[in-house]
Amino acid sequence: MPVQKIKRGYRKTRYILYKETLVDYKEHFWSFLGSFVGIGILAYIQSIHFSGNDAVYLIGSFGASSVLVYGIIQSPFSQPRNLIGGHLVSALIGVTVHKLAPDIIWIAAPLAVSLAIILMQITKTLHPPGGATALIAIIGSDKIKALGYMYVLSPVLVGCLILFLTALIFNNMTSSRTYPSHSTYHKHYHKIRKRLGKKK
Repeated sequence: MPVQKIKRGYRKTRYILYKETLVDYKEHFWSFLGSFVGIGILAYIQSIHFSGNDAVYLIGSFGASSVLVYGIIQSPFSQPRNLIGGHLVSALIGVTVHKLAPDIIWIAAPLAVSLAIILMQITKTLHPPGGATALIAIIGSDKIKALGYMYVLSPVLVGCLILFLTALIFNNMTSSRTYPSHSTYHKHYHKIRKRLGKKK
């Protein structure tokens, strides 16, 4: 019996290593194209409305979101609810904390990130780049801080919608990619049904 378990474990490990080392050129191509266009649109808007390096539309957390929504599209963290909800929740927290403690960065920064994580967990909108969105509201440029709650609408909501719409287009241009991930939604749907005691 132990020998069979070892053999089975070996086969699983070999399969995982094999899958991880495969180079899927089509997958990489669509990941590249989607992220290039999504971030490109944000950068273009940035270049029209703002000069110099004072980035407002092009916040750093959108780069991290691009990794998820174009590169790991099946992940629960990449789904629309998480992408949009996670950023919005985190932006609201970040701005609120900044207003309450504008000059105490050693309190404001960790508090904004920690509260953003908790609220994303509560609202089922966990999106790792959201932590950065909350932090940017605290440590961002003067222009970002001056936006106040407008930061939640633009750049955050506007940027999320651009990334989402671009992901909808480029992640569905081939039959091997589907976004949003239906399997993710079905999994949550069946979990909810089970909790309610209903049959599938």
